[in-house]
Amino acid sequence: MTEQNGSGGRIRPTGKRRKKPSRRRRAKAIIAWSLAGVVVVGGAGLGYAYFKLNGNLKAVDINAALGKDRPDNVDNGSQDILVLGSDSRSGANSEYGADEGTARSDTAMVVHINKGHKTASVVSIPRDTLITRPDCTSDTTGQTVAGLQRAMFNTAYEVGGPACAVKTVESMSGIRMDHYLEVDFTGFKKLIDELGGVEITTTAAIDDPKSHLKLEPGTHTLDGEQSLGLVRTRKSVGDGSDLGRIQLQQAFMKALMEQAKSVGVFSNPKTLFDLADTATKIITTDSDLGSVPELTAFANGLKGLDSKDVHMVTLPVEYDPADPNRVIPLEESAQQVWSALAQDKAIPASATEKSAGDKGTAGSVVR
Repeated sequence: MTEQNGSGGRIRPTGKRRKKPSRRRRAKAIIAWSLAGVVVVGGAGLGYAYFKLNGNLKAVDINAALGKDRPDNVDNGSQDILVLGSDSRSGANSEYGADEGTARSDTAMVVHINKGHKTASVVSIPRDTLITRPDCTSDTTGQTVAGLQRAMFNTAYEVGGPACAVKTVESMSGIRMDHYLEVDFTGFKKLIDELGGVEITTTAAIDDPKSHLKLEPGTHTLDGEQSLGLVRTRKSVGDGSDLGRIQLQQAFMKALMEQAKSVGVFSNPKTLFDLADTATKIITTDSDLGSVPELTAFANGLKGLDSKDVHMVTLPVEYDPADPNRVIPLEESAQQVWSALAQDKAIPASATEKSAGDKGTAGSVVR
């Protein structure tokens, strides 16, 4: 079975497994520690909270789906998490476009938590990156989906679901993903509203008819709908490319981290429970995180991270000579990025200096 190369938003020109955290220990376009931070359960012995929140969770058994054909399971104290934002247009998400019966990974990030959980690196993977997609098994049909060369990255989730997305990232990076987190449009809005909005400052006006976001220069507290509009904005910022949108997303997520800490997510029991109730209803995790105790332990291990401790980059890419609406990885530079994560080291600046994703100006629009 040969899959056709999927269509998506247009871009215009201008391994390893880590050991589990100890027991003591947010989307679209939500990064792992922010998402996990809002699902911490405050206080011991909250039986009602446990059963309610545990019943909210949805999990996918990635390990069973992928079997042994994966990068080595190497324990060095760090963790790698694939975080996806689903662009399904079904149900409550239908206002964002027609439901074509499938969903794609509209936003994808590999989040690497360093040993000691004091720093983290985030690698955004452009959805229109042309890659070699490996054979994988469909989550819905159970049938093998043939691999494909020059497939758009976001088609992996479309044809095979979470497990195929994980397998594709592992094939690209050589790094085993410890965990998987997914959030959709509606869930992203709910989380932001529950958090009380996110404060950002824009240095230029934004007026994007596609994302329905209109902001004057200045400081704004964005509600869930506006936040979703910001992370979907592309045409009116920078060079109008998806690479520019990624820069906006990264700037927003740092602001989200700061907001989560400022409202006392980890210290106010009611805030914790309300956020946890919302978050556990709208996220999908791997089965290893699919219970309140495991998710709580995971989140506790991340709550010391500040935005200044997080280094965000975009996978080094260049515009595809055969199709300027797509990008292809800069192999040598991309390998520098993956090698740094595999060795639990900081990503060197030289890894991204030639990348088209490092040359845009959209990131300076939001701070």
